[in-house]
Amino acid sequence: MLAGISLDVARGEFVAVMGESGMGKSTLLNLIAGLDRPDSGAVIVDGIELGLLADDDLTTLRRQRMGFVFQAFHVLPYLSVARNVALPLALIGTPAAEADARVVAMLDAVGLAARGASMPRELSGGELQRVAIARALVHRPALVLADEPTGNLDADSAAGVMALLRKQLKDRGATGILVTHSHAAAAVADRVVVLAADGLRDVALTPAG
Repeated sequence: MLAGISLDVARGEFVAVMGESGMGKSTLLNLIAGLDRPDSGAVIVDGIELGLLADDDLTTLRRQRMGFVFQAFHVLPYLSVARNVALPLALIGTPAAEADARVVAMLDAVGLAARGASMPRELSGGELQRVAIARALVHRPALVLADEPTGNLDADSAAGVMALLRKQLKDRGATGILVTHSHAAAAVADRVVVLAADGLRDVALTPAG
């Protein structure tokens, strides 16, 4: 259970949330995403108080203003790389020509320009997470939420993915909130906070290496 939590994240800031298992990091991310509703207090995203929205309006807000990157990639195995990246655009009704152009541009931005027609089974773990980042950003969300995005990757792939995620967030002016156990991943963020039994606190973290 989370109680007494206060977190302000500036527009365009990239914040990492660390903490021991069971402290509620994933719950915090779910609250920010509007997947869970707080019993008290308020969650405000891009000027909108989520608790005041009906479920359908929350779904629309998530589709339009949020992007998600997960530990398990959640890339659909039966769709090509390009079609996976295009999914958020389809959900918000982006015209086909514009969607195609955005997908091509995003795949180029994440270093997968030649892999659009590939199937997920043909990609490495690091490449799959690049697909997930492209999908999270293709619709130009204001906020990107990343839950242990390097948890299934080796150290080299993890470093590449985190550098890419930071660059893409900064290039697009998006706000990022990262939940991670990895000090190396957290060190890429602008600011690191630790979630403990007594609440959230800012910490200084020395970059790995």
